[in-house]
Amino acid sequence: MDKFDIIIIGSGPGGYVAAIRAAQLGLKTAIIEKDNELGGTCLNVGCIPSKALLASSDHFVFAKKEAAKHGIVLDKVSLDLATMLGRKDKVVKTLTGGVRALMKGNKVTTFTGLGTITAPGQVRVQPNEGNATEIAGDHIVIATGSVPINLPSMPFDGVTVVSSTEALCFDKPPEKFLVIGAGAIGLELGSIWNRLGSEVTVLEFLPRIALGFDLEISNLLQRALTAQGIKFHLETKVSSVKVANGQAIATATKGGEELKFEADKVLVSVGRRAFAEGVGADKIGVALDERCRIKVDEKFRTNVAGIYAIGDVIAGPMLAHKAEEEGIACVELIAGKAGHVNYDVIPGIIYTNPELAGVGLTEDLAKEKGLKVRIGKFPFRANGRALANDDVEGVVKFVADAATDRILGASILSHAASELIAEIVAVMEFGGSSEDLGRTVHAHPTLSEAVKEAALAVEKHAIHIGNR
Repeated sequence: MDKFDIIIIGSGPGGYVAAIRAAQLGLKTAIIEKDNELGGTCLNVGCIPSKALLASSDHFVFAKKEAAKHGIVLDKVSLDLATMLGRKDKVVKTLTGGVRALMKGNKVTTFTGLGTITAPGQVRVQPNEGNATEIAGDHIVIATGSVPINLPSMPFDGVTVVSSTEALCFDKPPEKFLVIGAGAIGLELGSIWNRLGSEVTVLEFLPRIALGFDLEISNLLQRALTAQGIKFHLETKVSSVKVANGQAIATATKGGEELKFEADKVLVSVGRRAFAEGVGADKIGVALDERCRIKVDEKFRTNVAGIYAIGDVIAGPMLAHKAEEEGIACVELIAGKAGHVNYDVIPGIIYTNPELAGVGLTEDLAKEKGLKVRIGKFPFRANGRALANDDVEGVVKFVADAATDRILGASILSHAASELIAEIVAVMEFGGSSEDLGRTVHAHPTLSEAVKEAALAVEKHAIHIGNR
């Protein structure tokens, strides 16, 4: 039986990053993945393929509707969806192959098959074909991620009623595409198919989209997406989805009125759930919470000695970058180092166009906590680079402590929000103030100047807009 210092079950962003860091720390490391390709949901059927299609579909819209403004004359722009999907698959293959190369380069032993903990310190690996392998490890990290929630009233059939996985590979844009759930996944996939010609309707139980983000800024996002052609029905409760002859009919209620929605494809994107089936954690007594997530302490230890868990399978936001940081912190703690994750500064992103990014407290949440705050905002329409780019939609918003000026949170609506938020995260990590950021030199002309100006606006010192 092969013996390892650490065994990691799951090769998504949390798992493979943990494996690399463990190897860097000199630990003999094994990683187990039940699928043929490494990278987990994120690389194979989540973050990466969706961003590839978002980029391609955005180019398609530019070619059809925006290029002429720039003096670029394009005749008979048409969609070659097969090529677009092929490019997406190539991006995925490049990155998953890169992860496998990283495992080899860091001397991490890779096992393909279902990893099941049979006892503390012991794991059985059952490949799809052939005999099982038994391995041992002083420390076992569960990093098996999450899967889409499948509701009994609208079960996935993989063809007409689909999860995010199938919605990444339709062979043609559905004429009518119904999205149930206005979170990041629903909005991003709805955006892709809207850009490619589908009539997209989003149904949301809550009175708003993008729960968890700043309400003011998410309302601006909804306005932008509506202008792009997406239809929204908020405060709408879907009771069932029925399929007949390849067509779906969703039944919903709104304000006491029953509504029917017909669609060629229905995406059910009402959230994800922790996935640890087959891992054997429950069989050896690992404690779960009320949502079937693995319970861990501040050092990612379960109640069973030598068993740890990270990422989507434990409490917290289901984000790839959260899982990565937990993976690094977990193995550093195992190695006797001071691993740490600052959960107060984990950014969230919705990759529509414009993108919505947020970190820390929203204005409403800060006020709910009884905090006195000052707000600073700056619109991209007043930013020179945004104007030159012909991309002026959006705003930067800061929430700062009224007494100390410490940045408590921020939101950005912009086509580059996912990149611009990193600067604010860094300043917040070091306990910085809005003045600290506002007095930092930013190159001109850049979109990041809007971040600087919004920070200055907290104390009404913004230069390129009026301060009120």
